[in-house]
Amino acid sequence: MEYEYGLEGEEEEVFERILMGGINYTIKVEQRNEVKKENAQNVVQSPVSNEAVDKNKPAEEGEGPVNKAKTLTYAQLVKATDNFKAEYFLGEGGFGKVYKGKLEDPDQIVAIKQLDPDGLQGIREFVVEVLTLGMADHPNLVKLIGYCAEGEQRLLVYEYMPLGSLEDHLHDHRPNRKRLDWNTRMKIAAGAARGLEYLHDKMNPPVIYRDLKGSNILLGEDYHAKLSDFGLAKVGPIGDKTHVSTRVMGTYGYCAPDYAMTGQLTFKSDIYSFGVVLLELITGRKAIDNTRCAAEQNLVAWARPLFKDRRKFGQMADPVLEGEYPVRGLYQALAIAAMCVQEQPTMRPLIADVVTALNYLASQKYDPLTSPAQSSRRSSRGQRSVDEKKPEL
Repeated sequence: MEYEYGLEGEEEEVFERILMGGINYTIKVEQRNEVKKENAQNVVQSPVSNEAVDKNKPAEEGEGPVNKAKTLTYAQLVKATDNFKAEYFLGEGGFGKVYKGKLEDPDQIVAIKQLDPDGLQGIREFVVEVLTLGMADHPNLVKLIGYCAEGEQRLLVYEYMPLGSLEDHLHDHRPNRKRLDWNTRMKIAAGAARGLEYLHDKMNPPVIYRDLKGSNILLGEDYHAKLSDFGLAKVGPIGDKTHVSTRVMGTYGYCAPDYAMTGQLTFKSDIYSFGVVLLELITGRKAIDNTRCAAEQNLVAWARPLFKDRRKFGQMADPVLEGEYPVRGLYQALAIAAMCVQEQPTMRPLIADVVTALNYLASQKYDPLTSPAQSSRRSSRGQRSVDEKKPEL
């Protein structure tokens, strides 16, 4: 494959490594090989209580990361949501229903997720979420304010993300919803990549997300992206190990084919999922869309032949953009996505390289007022302007 990227300095080297297939990397992954095996334990508890979760917190400072999530009572959360009033309902997922609420101490608007005992996720996911997010601290991970494990009740309390999920903005075309422009899409991609980099390279022990998708990327003010929903997260391989063997979990369309076939989970499994999300951002298409013809239902399968012909890159841009994107930026973003969704996991880039490349793309602001719309959309836009000039009959 040939791509034009035309960068300078470190960014050029990073794109070169990505396009060469992710073989020779010079960016060091911080402390990955220094993590000790005894720290890498998944905690599964059933039944669980507030006290049981608290026991997993380090007893003294210096022993390890401290779980910062607060223990909340069920009564506090009933009051925060006015007894889970219907008008406070935000949505529903595999874990259960999510409500908007207001805590009194501290005075804060929050999102409260209530476990559905008959849902797809359960006690294990609840505990993993508390332990992972409670000890994480990064601006691109949603903040876990607290949790409740009282009696049969299992609830998680997060900071409230006012703009909803990336999936909502890409695929829920409400008349009053602002479309995502090119600059915003690259900002979201870079933010999500930084969150994933923190999980892979900065957490101790390192964590494989395992459920990266548009609905799990939440947006705050000014479209600040944060990863959420860590119930399927798994401690990654450490030392000389190359993978973690586990039952296959995740979402169809985002799950790496090598993981789906073998059950061998690696950090590169997350890279594949990220590539699918990046393709969604570029194309506006869903990872799996059964409303399309058979050849276009799977986003990655549709995109792979187009990656081989640069002349067709314009066809991959989301029509909603109406040609308002930088050609070079489109080529560069597609180059990153193409490498992330390589079938062979060893050919996929490290997240550190993806972050460097996307930070660069996000910094290159596109101004539609000074740059003409691309030719693939220019004719339709021009026709509209001609129609507007026609005299009324």
